[in-house]
Amino acid sequence: MTIERMLRAIAGAFVLASLALGYWVNPNWYWFTAFVGLNLFQSAFTNWCPMMWFLRKLGVGEARPAGA
Repeated sequence: MTIERMLRAIAGAFVLASLALGYWVNPNWYWFTAFVGLNLFQSAFTNWCPMMWFLRKLGVGEARPAGA
């Protein structure tokens, strides 16, 4: 799995988990949902994401160009 696909999977899992926690545990968990969304939004413009740095440190591979 490439780093981009893993990042999307982790972000989706964080959003779903925080929505469930906000519904069943405490509504303050919705702040974590907002944090994940804002982080994804800013990374679209700055091309910087802390989770990508962490995944690179774990050795997750980058995407290869098509046909390579």
